[in-house]
Amino acid sequence: MDMDINKKELDAHAYNPFEHRHVKKPNSDIRSLANLLKASLGSGILAIPLAFANAGWGVAIVGTVIIAFICGHCVHIFVNVSRVCCKAVRKPLLGYAETCQVAFAIGPKRLRPLAKAAGLFAEFSLVFTYVGVCCIFTVLIADSIKQLLDQYVPGYILPVEYYCLILLVPLCLMVQIRYLKWLAPISLTANLLLVATFAICIYYIFKDEITISDKQVVGYPARFPAFLSTVIFAMEGIGVVMPVENEMKKPEHFLGCPSVLVLAMSFIMLLYCILGLFGYFRYGDALRGSITLNLPLDDWPAICAKAFIAISIFCTYPLHFYVVVDVLSRHLKSHIKKQNMNKAQIIMRITIVCICGGIGVALPMLEEIINIVGALFYSILGLIIPGVVETVCRWEHLGKFNWILWKNILIVLFGLCSLISGMMVTISDIIVKLDQETE
Repeated sequence: MDMDINKKELDAHAYNPFEHRHVKKPNSDIRSLANLLKASLGSGILAIPLAFANAGWGVAIVGTVIIAFICGHCVHIFVNVSRVCCKAVRKPLLGYAETCQVAFAIGPKRLRPLAKAAGLFAEFSLVFTYVGVCCIFTVLIADSIKQLLDQYVPGYILPVEYYCLILLVPLCLMVQIRYLKWLAPISLTANLLLVATFAICIYYIFKDEITISDKQVVGYPARFPAFLSTVIFAMEGIGVVMPVENEMKKPEHFLGCPSVLVLAMSFIMLLYCILGLFGYFRYGDALRGSITLNLPLDDWPAICAKAFIAISIFCTYPLHFYVVVDVLSRHLKSHIKKQNMNKAQIIMRITIVCICGGIGVALPMLEEIINIVGALFYSILGLIIPGVVETVCRWEHLGKFNWILWKNILIVLFGLCSLISGMMVTISDIIVKLDQETE
């Protein structure tokens, strides 16, 4: 992939990747929009009210709009870079990690030897991000089940850690599903239950009169990093952006204005602002990692919502788990004999589920795990990597006064600040909670 700039520019003009894409069942713009929304409107949306409680509703609205713009811009520049890389290496499409590798391979000569390392770093950033998401899912399911059973089976009250362990058996069986097409009906069920859960949450938010006089417009500055971490976790779906764009019937409609990306991010931003604002107005500082955990336990719609979210997340687990397995399987193939591959797959899937469950047992704190994944993993995946990759890819053409370089420096600094401050606040919260438990 080592080539000079002139050849790269010549290829860029001579090769159109869209003309060479042969997708068996390409998605329309509407379906692509739905897939992009599904990627960002998962369980994270239920944590948005807690983010508003951390920042204060005035700061949170402005912050959510700004973060939505930054996240949308990072997706935009990453997709643009991927298209430049496709033209440079004359390939119809590239995935997330492949884009990072090619960007370094066609970038400044000093950085080209780092191409393979860049691809591996991107791959394992994806792996750790989705392992973190699976940890969140394990604890969220366990919390929801515990709430229901504590209320209706009071004779057998167990710590949430025990429910994390019990969940390992059904999750180990669920993740043995190998193909995405077999997950389609399960994913559809999960989406319907998530919509029903969201509708029930809205019902309880607006059921009684809302008071805002006791709610903070500006929260404590020390809690702002926790707000950043939660919103970044809830909003980022960059791990699935390339698959969505690669499978479009008209991929040129993904970027631009109006476009699939602009419509998706605008809708997500609006929905998050509405749920975050009114969820905070309803429950205030009592909010937990998922708003469903704040719903009453003596009303049947609330009971349904708690059951629905547990089942929905359980059904969504294999889809996010697929990203982890897909990356690790590619590295496993070169080390395992073909006749042993099936056994290796089974063992690998069970091991990963047990690791996620083990983290849930060691740290059964939903809010804190969400903040760790948002601050550490999604800051790297959705902010820092796109800023670095665009700079490297466009090193010879950074615009007037090198404005692209300065813009990307600000994005990377924002990502680093979110990462460092979010981790510091989260670690502090974990220490405080552990101290309270030991007293």
